[in-house]
Amino acid sequence: MDTPIDHSAAPAGSRRGFLKALGVGAASCPFAGFAGAASAAAVSDAPIYRHASPDDRVPYIGVHQAGIVDPRPANGMLASFDVLAETPDDFERLLKALTERIAFLTTGGALPAGDPKLPPADSGLLGPVIRPDGLTVTVSLGASLFERRPWLAPLKPRHLTRMTRFANDALDAELCHGDLSIQFCANSQDTTIHALRDIIKSQARELRLNWKQEGNVPVVVAPPGAPVESARNYLGFRDGTANPDAGDAAEMARVVWVGEGEPAWAQGGSYQVVRIIRNFVERWDRTPLGEQERIFGRTKVTGAPLDKRDGAEHDVPDYAADPDGRQTPLSSHIRRANARDAAAAENTILRRPFNYSNGVTRSGQLDQGLLFICYQADLDKGFITVQRRLDGEPLEEYIKPVGGGYFFTLPGLRDAADYLGSGLIAAVRAS
Repeated sequence: MDTPIDHSAAPAGSRRGFLKALGVGAASCPFAGFAGAASAAAVSDAPIYRHASPDDRVPYIGVHQAGIVDPRPANGMLASFDVLAETPDDFERLLKALTERIAFLTTGGALPAGDPKLPPADSGLLGPVIRPDGLTVTVSLGASLFERRPWLAPLKPRHLTRMTRFANDALDAELCHGDLSIQFCANSQDTTIHALRDIIKSQARELRLNWKQEGNVPVVVAPPGAPVESARNYLGFRDGTANPDAGDAAEMARVVWVGEGEPAWAQGGSYQVVRIIRNFVERWDRTPLGEQERIFGRTKVTGAPLDKRDGAEHDVPDYAADPDGRQTPLSSHIRRANARDAAAAENTILRRPFNYSNGVTRSGQLDQGLLFICYQADLDKGFITVQRRLDGEPLEEYIKPVGGGYFFTLPGLRDAADYLGSGLIAAVRAS
């Protein structure tokens, strides 16, 4: 499947016919049921220099969508759209078309020869042959999609709501919410941009781009035999150290995937939180190292917890031995976010963030920060509870959330004949 394939009929043909041409039927697909299965690498690991290839392929078929528990590649993007489809038939047509484009973009192949009198079939950004480049495309739905359509309202996921303002937020309305979000992740930035442009062009009648934010993950050179470190954010600290094990299916079922208590169509999906968090890097760079470490609760160089300075990033801090916070301050980010007790275990989330750099503000400061993305089975117990614990933390002096939203990530694809959201459409028809 690594050999370029001619998909000249893919944009116009049926998805079933497209997959048949690939030799990927429901029974024959070697990846069926495995999309989104984590490899040995953790979600928060930094990408390794020269390990990625344009021929990397992440299967898009599986019980869960790809792009959630898979290790992050070097580039990511979150785009929010307004959905223009107003009827169940129009919405179903949109979901089928999105699935067809995802199948092509994440599999790759040769582009059709074009008629000079017509617009080209593709932007041409990646040349005449599309290579998968580790691309994942993850589709989620916003609360407004359900609220504005009476035929969808009774089927809204239980915890899905619009993101409300927290104490330190300065939310820009033009960077918030949306009917539908698409997360693009790939080895190269051009691949994510190409995928976005493909979907904007192919779904112009049903989708209108609302806002987007691009980001990246620092690529590191790993010494032979050394453990892979978590990627660093623009404040210079490792991000995602305490992430749950994405390779542990039972843990992911507990933390990430929606189960009983939600509408039947939603089971196997997840709640997605997106936050665009600006970092005041100039102020941070003038802050003493010791204060920076006390604010986070970790050493900056190794990521080790402050009560184990000579240890390693993944050493677990012993808060019971430090009840007064003499070593790891009670106000530190890691201690307030996760108290490392049974109660805090109920609030575990899976982080999948990217750094962003948007240029210079009108005041002459760098517009840099974190495109924070996380997934959880329960939005209230997950991100919302954790964020409330963080309200008032010392780190707030150096960060300012300015945008984002809450979305519900659709379950994956049963087989090659399925399409994203098919369970939701079936529930609409049944009601």
